[in-house]
Order: sequence, then structure tokens, then C-alpha cells
Amino acid sequence: MLFNASKFFTGCNYWASHAGTYMWRNWNAEIVENDLQILSRYHLHILRIFPLWSDFQPLTMHYGYAGAKTEMRFKEEPLPDTEPGRAGLDETMLKRFGEFLDIAERNNFKLIVGLVTGWMSGRLYAPEAFANLNVITDAAVVKWQVKMVRYIVKHFRHHPAIIAWDLGNECNCLAPVASSEEAYSWSAQIANAIHAEDQTRPVVSGMHSLACYSDSGNPWLIEDQGETTDILCTHPYPAFNPLANMERVNTFKNAFHAVAETRLYENIGRKPAFIEEAGTLGPCMTSDAISGAYLNNMLWNAYAHDCHGLLWWCANEQTELPQTPYDWVALERELGLLNSQQQPKPVLSAMKRFAEIIAPLELPLHRIDAVVLPTRNQDAWASSYGAFLLAKQAGFDIEFALAGHKLADRSLYIMPSITGATPIYKRDYDAILQKVSAGATLFVSSDTGIMEPMNRIFGVELQYREMANDDVRFELDGTVFSLRPKTRLHYRAAGCEVLISDQNGELVLSSMQYGKGKLILCTLPIETLMVNTLRAFMPESPAIYSIYRKVAKLAGINRFATRNNAQVTLTEHVQGDKLILIAVNNSPESQTVSLAVNESWHYAGTSYGDESLNGVITIPANDATVLNFKR
Repeated sequence: MLFNASKFFTGCNYWASHAGTYMWRNWNAEIVENDLQILSRYHLHILRIFPLWSDFQPLTMHYGYAGAKTEMRFKEEPLPDTEPGRAGLDETMLKRFGEFLDIAERNNFKLIVGLVTGWMSGRLYAPEAFANLNVITDAAVVKWQVKMVRYIVKHFRHHPAIIAWDLGNECNCLAPVASSEEAYSWSAQIANAIHAEDQTRPVVSGMHSLACYSDSGNPWLIEDQGETTDILCTHPYPAFNPLANMERVNTFKNAFHAVAETRLYENIGRKPAFIEEAGTLGPCMTSDAISGAYLNNMLWNAYAHDCHGLLWWCANEQTELPQTPYDWVALERELGLLNSQQQPKPVLSAMKRFAEIIAPLELPLHRIDAVVLPTRNQDAWASSYGAFLLAKQAGFDIEFALAGHKLADRSLYIMPSITGATPIYKRDYDAILQKVSAGATLFVSSDTGIMEPMNRIFGVELQYREMANDDVRFELDGTVFSLRPKTRLHYRAAGCEVLISDQNGELVLSSMQYGKGKLILCTLPIETLMVNTLRAFMPESPAIYSIYRKVAKLAGINRFATRNNAQVTLTEHVQGDKLILIAVNNSPESQTVSLAVNESWHYAGTSYGDESLNGVITIPANDATVLNFKR
């Protein structure tokens, strides 16, 4: 199995140190063996590898009269009447692939194999025969992809080094598709081709940048990948994500980028998800030392939040290679765990140290307190990411779901920054209101979203809306906050309890009884406002998370442990009479924090980090402490 519920794997994506993407055509088994021997010494467990499509299936189309397609060949040679030949596969490449599997086995690596690797690091690697075709939607191309996939899987399915098959590397970059149906069809055909030959191994999506809803304009959907494959994955590079690329990588916001995205994919796709690619894109983007600190922080958060595993991009530097994409793209040259002299960089040292620390630990799943429901019409990633960050700073943990999913019974449901005329279908809204009537709390923050019923059941009356021309100022817990939404909704109380008013006495936060539960309205889209604001989650920033903390209290969320420092986050892992508390410092400075643990739990020692003295611990920058308690 790729996933063990209580274990976390580390590894990397692999291209040979001497050749990069040309490792198969410039095969050197001795160099590959040396690469893997070095990596194995650093406790990496899994490699993701790529049989490059244009090398393994080097097809050319020969044309006849008036440009008619006449025959598929290997350059000038006809395809041999052999099983690999009929699949359009180069037997030399297949032999080298088999050699690689044996090398991996000797060095105790398990492999995720990206089968349709036609996109890599900024270059398209489609066979010459398909140069002017849409390689996702053209039936003739998909036919040859299926042939290739079925042969490789059938021929190598018994090799013990292979632990999973992957559709390919970011295949949603291969070609444009016009609809989610086309994207679904391609994924289903390739996944079905794999399963036709091997029912024993899972199929990994291999995709990045998936969407929650088709109204986003992105046809590649999380739910569709969850239906067509067995395991989802994320490729969360801060530099490529506008919300994460606003500030230095080893601070609070980026410490949770990979985790929030991976939890979103797993919850929405309803399949396990892991971090398949991660990286800072080398010293042209971030120093090696800070990259190491960032990775350490990300590893601890991914481990604590049940993200299963993390693979770095990638194993080796490629600074001396003349071929594209390395000639084109500067940031593709210095991405390695090992430098060009094959010495470990801080990221590899961080990965080794982390693997050694967690090896003896058995970690139950982390506690979940609330459900966040990204809705239609909005930037679902921005609202989800913002909600995740605010909840972490407020001291509780969330999961995600789409409206229409069967919702877990939680004490709190959050619809963050709703916008547009159709954020949620009425039938799905009614299902949530039934849970509220039975005793749950629904928190809605509004970015001019329209829901019905709204005014009556929330105990408010909308007066008017207008473009905001000044800041909204309000006070909470002795702190004055100032926010400016793009559009302001002006409400007055009509039966609700007013919890927060602005400088003009207008409603900011309200609560209304609904059956046995509560409906809480925030008239400001705090999630999207905060996640789009520079340094909003830094220690010196106003604690907007106080609104989430207040909402959690009203919803009756009572954690076993709390702390007095929002840069340090906690996850609670309970199994029987044992509680494991993971405290992570998500800042580039050492933090001292006081913990308050429910009196029913008694301190039973520290597995890693500072011993708890009267509930006070000090955590180094971008690091963690693992504390044990017993009833």
C-alpha cells in the first residue's frame, strides 16, 4: 500500500543527475545507481519517475496522397509485429526502464510511475506523430496512449519496486480542453487502461491546479479526478500561487499552503491526497537555508494534518544541461535536494532529520471541529485557504466539503465569503439548515452573496449595498480592526443579537437562534480579504482570527489544549486514553508558548522538542514539539 494511516512517507521526483529529461536516451546505469545510493542514505522512501512519452513511444506519421495519413512508423522503420511494436514502444527504452526498476529495488526505493509524461518543466514531449494534434481529445492520440499504458503496466506490473501508477506529469498542461467532460473522459480512459492490466496498485492523478466547481473556468475538477483515480495529489509551489507568493516562504501563510490545498483535494475528491511535488524553485527564488526551514515547517504541518507524504522537486541539479527546457527556464536548473557536486542541500538534511524523528511514532488522525463549504461563483481556493488559516490561528481544525455532499456531523459549518446570485442550491442550503435546527452553528461571511431565506432567519434586514468608499472599523476583544471590502452590505438588526458593530453602529457580526442551533452572519468577507492582504497572518498584524475564535466559542467547540501564541498551531491526536499534541512554530523566529491542557489529561513526556515545564515550551523557528498525555 502507498498509504499507511499512521505513517508519513518522504521522497522526491527523480531525473538522473547527468541527463535530466534525457536520462532514457542517454542511459547510464552506473550514474543512476550512484544517484539512488546517495538518496537512500537520507531516508527517502519513494521516488516518482517518468518514462518520457516521446522516448518510449517515438512515433512518426507517414503521409500519402494529398496529405492523407497512411502509416505510423518509427522514423523510417515500420513498427515490428511484436507486442511492444504493436503498442508503438521502443524496446530499448523498455529494457532501460526495467534496469531502473532493478536499481531502485536494490536501493530500497518504491516507485510511482508517471505513465503519460508528455509535459515536463515547461516543455511538451509528445511524439512527433502527434505534433499538431490535441493530445487530450484526439481519438487517434488517446488510442496510442492507451496502447502504451496497457503494455507498460502489463509488462512491469509484477515488479516489486512499483507501488503506484500515475496518469502522468500534470497532464492538464498537455493541451487545452473545452469542457470538464473532455477532461473526465481522458482521465477515465487512461485510468481504466491501467486498471485493466493491474488491479493491485492504485492510480495517482498526477494533476495540479484543479477546481472545486466548473463555473471557475477550469475544466479539470477535483471531484472528477477523485472519481477516475484512486489517489489525488497537489503540486503546491508558492511562486506559482498568487496568494502564497505575497511574502517570504517560511512564514505562517506559506507554512499551510501545501496542507490547506491537500486537505481540500482529499475532502472534496473523497480520495486520499498527498503532496506529490513541492519546492521553492532554487536559490534564484529563495536561499538554500530558508528553503530548508520552509520544508521542515511544511513537513511537520503535513504530518500533523494527515497529508500522508511529501515528494520534493526534484532529486538533482540540472545546471549544465544544454537541452530545453533547461536552456529556456532558469528556475528549472537548481531545484535539487543535491547540488551539482551531489552534496546535500539544507532541504535534504531537513528531510533526513524529519524522517528519523517520526520513524518511531504512531500518529492517530487529527481532530476535526468544523466543516468549510466553498461555494459557487467565488474563488473557491481563496475562500478555502483563508478559512483554513483563520481557523488555525483561532485554534481549531476544519475539513472541507462541497454543498451537496453528505456532510459529517460537526458543531460548526462555515460558508466563507459567499458571492454571486447562486452560491448554493436551495436543496443543499436546506440540508445545512436542518443540521442547524438540530443544534449546529452555521457561520456565513458575505461578499455580496445572495441566499434565500436570509434576512428573516438570520434576524437582519438588508438596507442597501454600495461600493465601499471607506474602511470599516470595529472593535473586538479590545483591539480595533480596519477592513475595506470592495462592496459593502448595509444591514440593520431585526431580531438578531448584535455581536460587533462598526464605527457607524452598523452590523458586522450577528447571531440568531434557529431551532436548537445558531446562525451567525459576518457582513465582511474576512477570508478573502485576509488571504489577499500582505502579511495578514504575521505576529504584528491585527488578529482578525478573533472573529473565528468567537464563532467557535459560540458553536461550543472546546479543544483539549489551547495556547497563547497564534504563530504556534496545535493538532490533537487521540487514541483511547492517549493524546498526542503536535505544536508547530510557523514563524522564522523561535517562539515560547504557554499551553493550557484540559485537566483530564496528564503530561506523559515529549517525543520530540522541548520538555513541557508547567505548560511552557520553546519551539525553534519553523520547527515543532510532540507532546504526550494520558487520561
